[in-house]
Amino acid sequence: MIVDLRSDTLTKPTPEMLKAMFAADAGDDVFGENKTVCELEEKTAAMFGMEAALFLPSGTMANQTAIKAHTQPLDEVICDKLSHIYNYETGAWAMLSGVSLRLANGTNGILQASDITANILPDFDWNPNTKLVCVENTVNKGGGAVYPIETLKEISAACKQNNLLLHCDGARIFNALTTTQSNANVLHGIFDSISVCISKGLGAPVGSLLAGKKDFIKKCRKIRKALGGGMRQSGYLAAACIYALDNHIERLQQDHLNAQKLGTALQNCSLVKSVLPTQTNIVIFEVDNSQTFAQLLLQNNIRVQPFSPTQVRMVTHLDISENEIKRVCSVLEKL
Repeated sequence: MIVDLRSDTLTKPTPEMLKAMFAADAGDDVFGENKTVCELEEKTAAMFGMEAALFLPSGTMANQTAIKAHTQPLDEVICDKLSHIYNYETGAWAMLSGVSLRLANGTNGILQASDITANILPDFDWNPNTKLVCVENTVNKGGGAVYPIETLKEISAACKQNNLLLHCDGARIFNALTTTQSNANVLHGIFDSISVCISKGLGAPVGSLLAGKKDFIKKCRKIRKALGGGMRQSGYLAAACIYALDNHIERLQQDHLNAQKLGTALQNCSLVKSVLPTQTNIVIFEVDNSQTFAQLLLQNNIRVQPFSPTQVRMVTHLDISENEIKRVCSVLEKL
């Protein structure tokens, strides 16, 4: 049997989640007539201290909708060079919003307030207008690195002092909150908007939420429609997300423990050169050749994701058991 550690997007709905989906309302959400979607949006907005939220098909659409709503052409967005927005969203910020990105150089993707102020451009004719800051929490390419809450508050203060908006790509925000042993209420008032992906570690099949002020979400709803993201009987998907928020957050700690076990086994594997600090459910490590290493593991029925020519990523999730982690660790020790 294959142990698939490529991503936490590979999860399948649990039997209980499927029951919740079958019981969902079948109203048309484009007409605002799906009670389950409305419940999910209200639940998410309240959780993060926002006025409203919007249900979208993916985290990428949520992030790009936020950028489009926050900016206009000739604006510039500050983000880390490891950010998902820069690396994995197909340059949509240029195509859809006509903005440029200014890449900061944080530590494993974690920025400081000084990184923000250092990248604000003077208001000259030949410069774009610095308008928006995007932080990612956790940082995928940073090995699941987590922002300390105090650092986020300092970045928020720097943004306010310089009339900048702040968006959080919170694709794995609940992994971050689990690591900092915090509830979502510690984030209230920090961001102008936040995207939250429910189809990663929380195990829903599809769906992300974007939360912010009412006027902002009203604008985002129009943008979502223009992008083709208006979903009709989406209550079935929203029900899975509600179930995940109610039942799958606390168990993320087990994914983190499993990832730490993998990190320890990798450190003891002679083929591995180094391992990034393992704070959450993502483990990134360095080898001579990522494709060769991935093929070697596949011969042992373990599937991983080559992340660069020399980096490999493993991600734990609710469909990976402790026994499977033990088997992977055993294979790593023998390599």
